[in-house]
Amino acid sequence: MSSYYFGKVEELEKAHRESSLVEKLFRVRNMFSTLFSIYSRKSLKALIRKSVTLLEFYTNERLINHGNALHCHLIKMGLSSQKYIAVKLLIMYLDSRKSFEIDQMLKEFNGFNLVVQNCLITANLQWGKVIDACRLFDEMPERNEVSWTSLISGLLKHGNVNEAMVYFERNPFSNVFTWTATINGLVQNRLSFQAMRLCKKMLQSGVLPNDITFTTIIRTCVELSDLGLGKSVLGLIVKAGFENNVCVSNSLVTLFLRLGEIDSARKTFDRMEEKDVVSWTTILDMYVEMGDLREARRMFDEMPERNEVTWSAIIARFSQSGNAEEAVKLFQQMVRHSFKPNVSCYSSVISALATLEALQAGMNIHAHILKIGMEINVFVGSSLIDLYCKCGNTKDGRLVFDEIPEKNVVCWNSMVSGYGFNAQLEKATELFNQIPHKNNISWNSLIAGHLGIENFNEALQVFDEMILSGEQPNKSTFSSILKTCASLASLERGKYAHTKALKLGFQHDIFVGTALVDMYAKSGSIESSRKIFKRMPTKNEVVWTAMIQGLAENGFAEESLRLFEEMEKKSSIAPNELILLFMASGDERHYTSVVDMLSRSGRLFEAEEFIKSMPLEPEANAWAALLSGCKTFGNETLAGRVAEKLSGIVETKPGGYVLLSNIYASEGRWKDVMSTRNLMNQKGIKKSGGCSWIELRNQVHLFYSQDETHTQSNEIYWVLQLFNSEIQSHLN
Repeated sequence: MSSYYFGKVEELEKAHRESSLVEKLFRVRNMFSTLFSIYSRKSLKALIRKSVTLLEFYTNERLINHGNALHCHLIKMGLSSQKYIAVKLLIMYLDSRKSFEIDQMLKEFNGFNLVVQNCLITANLQWGKVIDACRLFDEMPERNEVSWTSLISGLLKHGNVNEAMVYFERNPFSNVFTWTATINGLVQNRLSFQAMRLCKKMLQSGVLPNDITFTTIIRTCVELSDLGLGKSVLGLIVKAGFENNVCVSNSLVTLFLRLGEIDSARKTFDRMEEKDVVSWTTILDMYVEMGDLREARRMFDEMPERNEVTWSAIIARFSQSGNAEEAVKLFQQMVRHSFKPNVSCYSSVISALATLEALQAGMNIHAHILKIGMEINVFVGSSLIDLYCKCGNTKDGRLVFDEIPEKNVVCWNSMVSGYGFNAQLEKATELFNQIPHKNNISWNSLIAGHLGIENFNEALQVFDEMILSGEQPNKSTFSSILKTCASLASLERGKYAHTKALKLGFQHDIFVGTALVDMYAKSGSIESSRKIFKRMPTKNEVVWTAMIQGLAENGFAEESLRLFEEMEKKSSIAPNELILLFMASGDERHYTSVVDMLSRSGRLFEAEEFIKSMPLEPEANAWAALLSGCKTFGNETLAGRVAEKLSGIVETKPGGYVLLSNIYASEGRWKDVMSTRNLMNQKGIKKSGGCSWIELRNQVHLFYSQDETHTQSNEIYWVLQLFNSEIQSHLN
């Protein structure tokens, strides 16, 4: 038996040679060796204590085979029926749902045992068998405080709030543990007001809170966003003598951070006599959320002691905040300092490499992960899928996906998103249809894929299917769909999406609001765009840009300029390149209009001088307007100069080739037309086909010249022929 056991340990050590489990296994081997020496010295108490510790380890690490081996050894020694060992064996088998072994262990207890019954109640609650747990509890001839607390907290975890509160009122053991478990359960069910009322009732009953109670109460204040209440709780904490408790202080730091009290958070952190990993990670998060990555890094460097958890935390924060290069550098330092990355760390650094599109570095880490057997982990696997797909290698991304034995929805979404990112929508749709349990991210991935290649109708169709499936859209969904509606200038569909967003309470979200401003402006409903913009509680440079652009494109140039000036005066936002580009393009249109006006009235030389005096580069349309005037008024000399200028512009602006070709054609200069068209062919320049569309019953129908792709094209052309015949008959 002992050789079997040590053989299993060696196999597990070999498979996970470089993982954190190795250190634990070495400790287990030493402990198991100690069992023999202890037994030889007949030290029964020490033997039992070591056996209990081993069984707890096997239960926590889910090493049921090792637990079985130890159980057999304990049977041989006659210790399997010993009370503490038997209970630990039962818990191990309950945790692993080994029904045969559970039945055998229950026979060991020979009838009712309070501890065993409590274990069975807890197990049934973990398995989701709430009715069985209540039945076991009600049938117990006697109950202790563990019985009551386990049942009440278990019911609350399953959302059975009313039933839990009935048992709470019947509970004869009014102690801090039951009160705290119940308050915590109410917070988990987002019943913060009820939780605070129960806190008050607990204090009135004379039960003093402990550190866990205070931590729970502070979390309630965070949920309620009530800083005043939090400060009142702080007074209770000081009065009860818990102000130096690490867990309580960490919760206070989190409270102040969530409610925007940055100075209070930092002062609380600085006053802490003892700081743990959570303390440092929380304050690091503060600086990351503020965008002050330099200070976050300085705080990390000041930490008196770092472990795998703190390294993983800082790498994850830098990766998530978009500072991928720094995340990779930190990972390299971590390895150089001989710290062993955990699952979270590998996932974060792979995500950073995906952002950088650093395929070779990612492949090197993938090779290392294969050696230690971690590639089957769903989080590491999802990050690897993302890496390969963002580097354009969906084939290897799919290989990683297929190798993951137990896929969760994150894995499925990563692969669907990867196909969409690489414009492989057929594969994305095929895989999407195979997802066993879709969430809104699954739908969003497919919608984004269609939007990325301008499959606007398909994106709307997926959105409709999402609504019909009962899946609730999130902010990202509406941002994508509203962009789609803006691209199609589909006002009715945009209004429908707006209504859904209002019902779900997303109207104040800055991303949804920006998409609404853009959609209404591009659909010609500038008044609706203005209203959305004015109602937005906070505005960033993107929404200002959308509104300024919308006004300019709808002919409200002066208002667009005023809004630009208002942004500079009233907000702290500096004009970015995009805003300046829109402002400049709006000015170009004004100059072109003046040129067109002068050219139409025959003031050709004045128009030419006006173009030359423009403070910015004239657009092709300005020269085209002047050339058209030259043709109208027969000024061939000026027309030659203008045509030469226009030809120079189109070298850098391919769309101008078509414009120049049309002007030559209108003047009958067919050799120049052919020369321009040949030049376009040589450069591989193609003019995008003109497109018309009509929206009917919330569906957009697209039409191109000579297009026969519409499902009802035969009927449409038949009707057009009928109209044409009617027109001809009336003309004749």
